[in-house]
Order: sequence, then C-alpha cells, then structure tokens
Amino acid sequence: MAACALELIQISKRFGLVKANQDISLCVPAGSIHGIIGENGAGKSSLVNIIYGFYQADSGEIRIQGQPIKIQDSKQAIAAGIGMVHQHFMLVEEFTALENIMLGAEGGLLLHEGEQRVRQRLAELSRLYGLEVPLDTPVNQLAVGVQQRIEILKTLYREARILILDEPTGVLTPQEADELFKILRALKADGVTILLITHKLREIMAITDQVSVMRQGKMVAHRVTAETSMPELAELMVGRKLQQSFERLARPTGELLLQVRDLTVYDRQGWLRVNKVNFHVAAGEVVGIAGVSGNGQTELLQALAGILPLSSGEILFAGQTITAQQPSNPARMRDLGMAHVPEDRHRMGLVLSFAADQSSILGYQRADKYNQGWRLEESVIRHEYAERAEQFDIRPRDPLLGSSHFSGGNQQKIVLAREIGAEPSVLLVGQPTRGVDIGAIEFIHQQLMTMRNEGKGIVLVSVELDEIMRLADRIIVMCDGMITGEVSREEANEQILGLLMANALGVGVNEQPGSSA
Repeated sequence: MAACALELIQISKRFGLVKANQDISLCVPAGSIHGIIGENGAGKSSLVNIIYGFYQADSGEIRIQGQPIKIQDSKQAIAAGIGMVHQHFMLVEEFTALENIMLGAEGGLLLHEGEQRVRQRLAELSRLYGLEVPLDTPVNQLAVGVQQRIEILKTLYREARILILDEPTGVLTPQEADELFKILRALKADGVTILLITHKLREIMAITDQVSVMRQGKMVAHRVTAETSMPELAELMVGRKLQQSFERLARPTGELLLQVRDLTVYDRQGWLRVNKVNFHVAAGEVVGIAGVSGNGQTELLQALAGILPLSSGEILFAGQTITAQQPSNPARMRDLGMAHVPEDRHRMGLVLSFAADQSSILGYQRADKYNQGWRLEESVIRHEYAERAEQFDIRPRDPLLGSSHFSGGNQQKIVLAREIGAEPSVLLVGQPTRGVDIGAIEFIHQQLMTMRNEGKGIVLVSVELDEIMRLADRIIVMCDGMITGEVSREEANEQILGLLMANALGVGVNEQPGSSA
C-alpha cells in the first residue's frame, strides 16, 4: 500500500454534550480515492471540517505526507495542499466563474494581469482533467454540475493535492454524477488523493479504492472496496440489517383527490416549463414523476402548491377549481389539505437561522394550536417537536439548535415531519431522499408508504429511478415540460423510463422566453 497522503490519529471533537468524533484514526493512501460513509449525523462532515481547518480537534493529530501539521484555518489547509468541495457550494452567485475562482487569490493589485495568468492556468487544468467551464458566465446562470466543476477548479488552481468532496452528488443528476466520476478518475491518475464523503453505496462501489465506515461519531470499519459489498457496508453503517421491503397494500380504486388538466406554467424568467400537462391522483396511490432534473418537475410541484401562477389549464382539488383567473397561494392549498416537501430544503423548506422547533412549524404557524392570543405557544411547539423528533429520529433532539447546524439528512427529516404531520390528503414531495443516508431512506420510504396505505395521495418527484420504481404505483415521465409517457409499476424498468426521459418518441418542442401572453 502507498504511504499515507493524509493520516488522522485519535481525532476527537465535542460540541457541548454531543461527541461528534471519538478517537478517529484513518490512513488515506497517496493517489487513491478513499470513501467515508455513515448515516446522517455520524460525524463525517465534522471530521472533514477538522481536516480543512473549519473546526479544531479537541485532541489527536493530523499528518500530511507523514509530517505532523496544525491546521487552524482553511488558509493553512490550502497552504498544506488540501482543497475541499462542500456539499453546498461556496460560490458568489452574481460573480462569473472566473471571478469566483480568483476570489482570494487575485495575484496582485493589477487584476487584469492576474486575470490573464489565471485564464492560462485554468485552460491547462481544463484540458488536463476535462473541467470545461464558461469562465465569463455568472454562476447563477450555470447548471449545478458546472458549478461543482468551478469548485474543483478553485481547489486545483490553489495547487491542492488532497481533494475532499463532501456529498458531491447530492444535487447532481445521474448524468452529472457520471461526468464527475470521469474527472475524479483523471485526477487520481495524475496522483491527486481524493477523500469522498457520501452515503450512496453504489458510488462507493463504483469509484473508490478503499472505504471507511463511521457510526455515531466513531470509525467502525475499514474495507478494501473490491473485497466488500453494498449489503455489508449498509449493515456496518446502521448497525443492523436493513429492511428489504415494506408492506404495500393492494391499491383500492379510490376517489380522485387531484386532477390536473392542460396545465401550462411559465417560470419567473418567462420560460415555458410545464406544457399542457394532464394527470390525476387517486386516494391510496403514489404517482411518480420521473425525468432528468430541469425538465419541468420542479415548476409542476410549485404550481400545484400555489407558489407559481398558472398560465392556462386548471387544477381540481378539494372541491375547488384553480385557474389563471382563479389563482391560489400556498396558505390556501395547505388549508385545503395539500402539503409540499420542496426539492430545495435550504431555499424553500427551512429558514436556516431559525431554531429547529421554529422550522418545524413553518407555514403552519398561524394554526390555532400554536397560538394564544398574539403569542406563539412555545411549550406546545416544543412538545410537538419532541414527539416528531422521536418519531422521525431527528438528531440531535435539541429544539433550540439552529436549523443550519443539522446535517442535510436531519434537515430533510424536519421538513418531512412537518408536512406529513399536517396529515394532508395529498402530499407533494420533491427529491425526498436527496442528501439522505441509507438508514434514513428506508425510514422515509416507509413513512410515504404508510401514508399511501392509509388512503392519502402522493405526487413523488425524484431523479432516482430506483426510488421511483420502488414507491410509485404509476410513473409519469416528463421531458422538456411535457409528459412523454406513463407506465405502471409492473411495466416500469430503467430502459423504458430512459427512452421516455430522452423523449425518444419526439413529443413537441418548448417555446422560448417571451412567448407567453
């Protein structure tokens, strides 16, 4: 085995009463791709934040290329050749790609001279590793996968030889993830050492050389990837065998809860996103909506939830007809019995500066049970949060902890607990397990199936075909804002869905901005 490019010796870190890391030891061989897996809250992100200097360990030692090193901030980490791509990108969205890469490393007082040097170096890096990026385009106009390339280029421009990626595919489409893996293999071939933090076992098996498993703040196992399996790793992660299936009651022919007729929706930039879509949802069924991210699924859910206005068509729900002339809003849709788990929990599901118990009632804060005159009943809110935290295994349990301090998976549980706890007749759920570990995925799927078995209707949007095929009774496929086909659960397979996702039958072409009335 190659010498350790990065070595951790007995690293421990405590946050108040929470032991985030306990005596962690790890050797990452030079020029390898090393995975770290574990449930949400297992301590993975805390550990890599110590390596990158965001946190300081309470005890233990870090060695780079065999030499002990003190890393007290990210500047020292960068100087030691460590780069990090965070789960939620650290980019200034209004800046161009080039400006983001140069930020903090401008190369002198005369920016134009530094800019030329940066462009030359980035051209070399792009050619070497396949990291093509439109340097003069503002970041907020770029796809998520391209934004991630910018983050990687930032680290390489600063001459990182140890690259840490924290949940790098959590917001990527399958195609973007494949492109990322090509880049990582090219980096490895050039001797870069890569530490990959993820909960996706397929990715671990596909890309890593070795894998280490964390559970409840401890390192519990190290494996050579070629000598292990997904079932073994899953059991090591959660400390028990996972349930392979769940009870799916025979689907009754339930009443229609939701009907969508010729629905057309434009986004706020004037792009046609949903084009004459028709479907229905009956009581006791999950309707899955599959498609490559960015093909109208997000806007469809937002229109159903009352967030985006309709251009034409109608939504029939709870005895009400919603049209462009008779619009709705999120509060009204909630009152009618529709709940919404948005795809982006940070932008639309939580207020990150709020305490967990406050985030747990967002959208429902005006309900009588939470109010006493002009004051919120904090004791009622905290009691309810405690019950939901227990039911959904939200960690840590502290109701006053800021929402931003929870791991991504536990943030998702806060949102799910809130929306499922409202007991809606129809639940709209976008990417329910994005950034969530395998144990939590099992739990979330069980909760959705329980709702279905109780006669609720669910509209499920997911880019994970395995998830769609496991949960949905019927699967609708969207491409370019239109429905390109529908298949039953029994008929569905990846080949059929892939053809429909690519619009192999050639259904229509969307209009350009400004074409709306």
